[in-house]
Amino acid sequence: MSLIVAKFGGTSVASPERIKNVAKRLAAMRDAGDQVVAVVSAMGKTTDELMGLAAAVNANPPARELDRLLSTGEQVSMTLLALALEAMGYPAISFTGRQAGIETNGTHNKAKIVKVHNERILKALDEGRIPVVAGFQGIDANGDITTLGRGGSDTTAVAVAWGIGADVCEINSDVDGVYTTDPRVCPRARKLDAVSYDEMLELSSVGSGVLQSRAVEFAKKWGVVIHSRSAFSDKEGTYVKEESPVEQAVITGIAHDTSEMKVTIRHVPDTTGVAAKVFSALAGNMVNMDMIIQNTSLDGATDISFTCPASDLPRAKEALAGVMDEIGAAGIDVDEDVAKVSLVGTGMKSTPGVSAKAFRTMGENNINILAISTSPIRLSMVIEAHEAQRAVQVLHTAFDLDADSVFEETQLSAEEIADKMKKGR
Repeated sequence: MSLIVAKFGGTSVASPERIKNVAKRLAAMRDAGDQVVAVVSAMGKTTDELMGLAAAVNANPPARELDRLLSTGEQVSMTLLALALEAMGYPAISFTGRQAGIETNGTHNKAKIVKVHNERILKALDEGRIPVVAGFQGIDANGDITTLGRGGSDTTAVAVAWGIGADVCEINSDVDGVYTTDPRVCPRARKLDAVSYDEMLELSSVGSGVLQSRAVEFAKKWGVVIHSRSAFSDKEGTYVKEESPVEQAVITGIAHDTSEMKVTIRHVPDTTGVAAKVFSALAGNMVNMDMIIQNTSLDGATDISFTCPASDLPRAKEALAGVMDEIGAAGIDVDEDVAKVSLVGTGMKSTPGVSAKAFRTMGENNINILAISTSPIRLSMVIEAHEAQRAVQVLHTAFDLDADSVFEETQLSAEEIADKMKKGR
């Protein structure tokens, strides 16, 4: 018997019929002898709709009130799932983040989990119930509802798995695992059986949308095994866990991100302390920067560029406006037509020539590189946005990642999944 935390994303619970399918899947896990805790996201596009409602009455809603509003989405789906389980004869109990014991800091909209009080979940399991936990939310020391940011239900699931000592945390979504790249961009992408925490963390942070990077970081810190799999298939997915001692491929995967922008501060005086003032202001305004590039000084001045998510651009402009006169810069340019393509793999640490091969491949295909950054297991390149998909495809082939077969999506009914699970035991 295993203790499993199973998280289901918004598409998995987007309608009453899909919620019933999730209930059947959880029931099949119980019938197979496992104990299971469900964590759910809001139904479909509910969070976006709630954001729209907030914007309709207040263009700049207070963070505390926005968290209170957004938390209702998961509370609807958790209750409906518990009702569906009860209708099937499986005792269930739903918990909000507060009731589940998810304690966070007081940072609204981007709260961090500080503790998991597991008593109520464990008590429900001992009573033979299936606990259903609202993802994405928690409670701070003042008793206020907080939310964990986009994709926060993944983090909730990993935290709950850690808090109750689960054997595995299943992240069920509309994809059946982690691929060498997005199979919609490169149809010959291969699904990975396993990937290390470090590789998954890099892939998540540079554009792979399969798992939230904060969830992977939490899992790595506390040793939680993640199983990324499809909510609509019985196929084995991808396990995210400690790095295997078996020798790794040079490149594990390629990710791309078109949601970032490149900001350039022009003609910055090349004097001590200027960069510190610039990036302290950006950090103080909660701007998430990635790649930072400073040109060679010319006539005592230089250009400083950095990339950041498009959603952070207003805060970046606000922060820079406060220091432009102080540092004596000439102005700011924003390039919205950029993309970041990243190669990730632990094998890069011990294999020379990866960068040369990547740059040669880009050059042979006339794809201009605007900026470069590296880590021991990652190489990222900023290019023009319209070249992103072609860059992924040529790099995927160049590094021998192409599969023999073409990716095809398969979906089974809840009954078919349950039947296969029973036969597989």
